Amino acid sequence: MNWKLFIARRIYKDNEGGKEVSKPAIRIAMAGIAIGLAVMIISVAVVIGFKHQVRDKVIGLSSDILVTSMDEAQAYQTTPVVGGDSVMQVLRSLPSVSHVQRYASKPGMIMTADNFQGMLLKGIAQEYDMTFLQNHLLEGEIPAFTDSIASNKVLVSRTIADRLSLKVGDNLYTYYLENNIRARRLTVSGIYQTNFSAYDDLFLITDLYTVVRLNNWEKDQVGGLEIEVSDYTLLEQVNDNIRGLFDEKSDRYGNMYYSRTVEEVYPQIFAWLDLLDVNVWVILILMVGVAGFTMISGLLIIILERTNMIGVLKALGADNTAVRKIFLSFSVLLIRKGMLWGNIVALSFCILQYYFKIVKLDPATYYVDSVPVELNIGVWLLLNICTLIVSVLMLVGPSYLVSRIHPAKSVRFE
Repeated sequence: MNWKLFIARRIYKDNEGGKEVSKPAIRIAMAGIAIGLAVMIISVAVVIGFKHQVRDKVIGLSSDILVTSMDEAQAYQTTPVVGGDSVMQVLRSLPSVSHVQRYASKPGMIMTADNFQGMLLKGIAQEYDMTFLQNHLLEGEIPAFTDSIASNKVLVSRTIADRLSLKVGDNLYTYYLENNIRARRLTVSGIYQTNFSAYDDLFLITDLYTVVRLNNWEKDQVGGLEIEVSDYTLLEQVNDNIRGLFDEKSDRYGNMYYSRTVEEVYPQIFAWLDLLDVNVWVILILMVGVAGFTMISGLLIIILERTNMIGVLKALGADNTAVRKIFLSFSVLLIRKGMLWGNIVALSFCILQYYFKIVKLDPATYYVDSVPVELNIGVWLLLNICTLIVSVLMLVGPSYLVSRIHPAKSVRFE
């Protein structure tokens, strides 16, 4: 065993009685490391989990890329574009495009005997990926929606169902205002909840055939096409390919195609998520500072306490560098133990939160009902390595205090 490390361990454990020396300083130093590392791991896990859950929820509502008409007549009802098999096949053939699905929308109103509610009827077809809706379905079932027959069934959100006192199997009457009032009776087949208020407050889901007829469109016209990509990091590249494909081109009815990414459709949400990265960096810097300064104070106390031992070592021929390495090795022992406890606390919290959702959130504000956590192994290892390296580097300067201790004077302290 290296003699410097051996002495460092002997400093950590007092020979007489096996008691730790300078317990308050050691405990404060280890607590600073443990608390700092635990806060960093939890903060990063929460931010990563939160960003991924919110992003996945927004994508689940509208997909990665939307292809609509260039001329948007209203906020929720767009001028249709041709979305036939040939257009969908061309889009599917593009690199990194994993799925293409059609949709159409129609704004209207729900009327009951004692209440009413504005809504947006969204029509989907048989190729629509039902995974997101299935994961958020609370009651009932999802009908087999198609583009060739009216199902007369609809999915409503828990928000709308509670406002209008609806339950699975109830009939609701919807009204659409154009040149005259059109009415359609639909049956509630299922109730969903996404906790995304902009969606839950408005959307009813039915078949594409019904919405196309309500809009008086041709059979091959749709409100838009939703495109999923196989790799989210290639989102902009795929969108550029789609724009190049439809650039300055129109369908046979003269309507221009327009492609947008989900980040362009919901810029305020993704800008908010990007701000979370700034918060994480602030937390990381503060916690590294806290951990580093507690270690510095602990090291200085230990050096002052061991002044006599330093004098003896120098009298025996040890130079300043060797003595500094002893105390740096001792500091690494403290840092490692503090990091161990920090990891235990952080991982325990992440596991408990992941499985039991202890800490709750208001879904109307945060889009999720509990604090999400996602532990990335690479990021976890990086935090541990950086914490060890930065903490040791911060101790290099204070360790030079040993060079100010002279053997002739220090032995008098005994």
